Amino acid sequence: LSSSPEDDTPPIPVCQNFMVPKKEISMFPDMGKWKRSQAYADYMGFILTLNEGVKGKKLTCEYKVSETIEKLLVLLGTLDRWIDETPPEDQPSRFGNKAYRTWYAKLDQEAEGLVAAVIPEDKAAAAPEIAVYLKEAVGNSTRIDYGTGHEAAFAIFLCCLCKIGALRVDDQLAIIFKVFDRYLVVMRKLQKTYRMEPAGSQGVWGLDDFQFLPFIWGSSQFVDHPTLEPKHFVDEKVVNENHHDYMFLECIKFINEMKTGPFAEHSNQLWNISAVPTWSKVNQGLIRMYKAECLEKFPVIQHFKFGSLISIQPVKP
Repeated sequence: LSSSPEDDTPPIPVCQNFMVPKKEISMFPDMGKWKRSQAYADYMGFILTLNEGVKGKKLTCEYKVSETIEKLLVLLGTLDRWIDETPPEDQPSRFGNKAYRTWYAKLDQEAEGLVAAVIPEDKAAAAPEIAVYLKEAVGNSTRIDYGTGHEAAFAIFLCCLCKIGALRVDDQLAIIFKVFDRYLVVMRKLQKTYRMEPAGSQGVWGLDDFQFLPFIWGSSQFVDHPTLEPKHFVDEKVVNENHHDYMFLECIKFINEMKTGPFAEHSNQLWNISAVPTWSKVNQGLIRMYKAECLEKFPVIQHFKFGSLISIQPVKP
């Protein structure tokens, strides 16, 4: 996301050589390469730019919805429809319903076409590269699991769309409030329908079984809120009355639907966060935690793929 809205020049020269992304972090010592890479700088820059953009704003506020945003919603609607068309199978084990593989095979086949329909025609060559991130963003079809690495792939997918100029600076609010929010709805439906396992979950010690970014951006929405403080999100009445406006509360609502027993027991980290005095402290703390628990963990980063748009090359001095 470049900073000046009036700058309509495409951020990438037409001669860009797109490539199919591949894994580059195969051993723990490669982690330094990732931390110094253009990819890491671009990814964190993207997350933090959006974090600033949504500060103090409700999901229901007014914002521009561009043609590309509309097309992304159609894409996510297609993924949603395929879930309805692929009911879970009868099987002995409760978790990891094999029908997910049928659903995933459809995406695997159609991903490039879905991406091509979203991006400008003169950027059609980028479709195979960007489609990889869409396929990585919905879980793993071998293990039938989903975790923060898959969520990160969706953020990278959106970052790539910014890099080729399909999404622009003034799409910021719609990127989170329309597209990412709709993505979460579809992911929750996948997780529920096919009883997906949490990928690399730390159980009760993790923030959440499946997501992380909506807690970061969701806490930013609450910064300087006149009445709702962090201690309020453990109150079910507050959640039910305000979740339409706040992504953070949508996450809490889903946890409350999926888990039983005292909140402090099944979601200990979130319970601890509710004791933090201000939302800006929560927001800063979650960004630190995200870097430490997700972006600096080899088991997560080893699955990341790098190409021409999300590059493993070191940051240019």
